[in-house]
Amino acid sequence: MLVGAAVGVLIGIGMTLLATVPLRPDAAIALVLGAPSVAGLVLVFVSSRRWVTALGAFLLALGLGWFGALAAIQVVAGV
Repeated sequence: MLVGAAVGVLIGIGMTLLATVPLRPDAAIALVLGAPSVAGLVLVFVSSRRWVTALGAFLLALGLGWFGALAAIQVVAGV
């Protein structure tokens, strides 16, 4: 999960630099937290192998790290 959170922070910073289209905050939160969380929970619930459970936990942590990076960027920008 630690690796997932670190990758999420890197993805959050990278996507902020790459994305230039304006996006509503509620849509961004739904995208950042919703997609990895749903995918991770599905993998954890239906996993029959240990690596599938680990992948689900990775995706759950990735969403939280991504959200944390976006929140930190907003705080630093003064928005």
